Amino acid sequence: MPAKRAPRPDVTPAGQLAEAKLHFVLGYQLAQAAIVTNGLFARHAGKPFALRPVEYTVLTLIAENPGGSQARLARALAVTAPHITAIIDRLEARGWIARGRSADDRRSQALQATQLGEELARKATQAIVDGERAALSTLSAGEQMILVELLHKVACSRPAAAG
Repeated sequence: MPAKRAPRPDVTPAGQLAEAKLHFVLGYQLAQAAIVTNGLFARHAGKPFALRPVEYTVLTLIAENPGGSQARLARALAVTAPHITAIIDRLEARGWIARGRSADDRRSQALQATQLGEELARKATQAIVDGERAALSTLSAGEQMILVELLHKVACSRPAAAG
């Protein structure tokens, strides 16, 4: 039986296509990595908890930032007001969040995760983290932490007023 060769760093992980010019393009590598992480999300949170990635993200941000507004969420995620409203409507219909009157601005609504929503966000996050840790075992725990920190730094390069 022939020995398994180490993957070449200049070819795609699947399909074995040369990617030499793309190898150092961050957007390309992020897209390739997203194929992996999207699959992990689907297996560990999407199907088990009947959650879409954007629903999980919005629910978790609301749980972590009680009393926030839809406008603030839309800015954070770089989506339009109608888009965030549709997501909030779905989460509210499922009993995962509640809207209330804002104490600071009577024109806006304060968003809160319900107890059910907080529990779902916690369970889904743990399932995702556990799934990623296992699937990315080719990276040490330190490398995984470095990767997350570097990606966060890339995300933080977005201008604060954008979106």
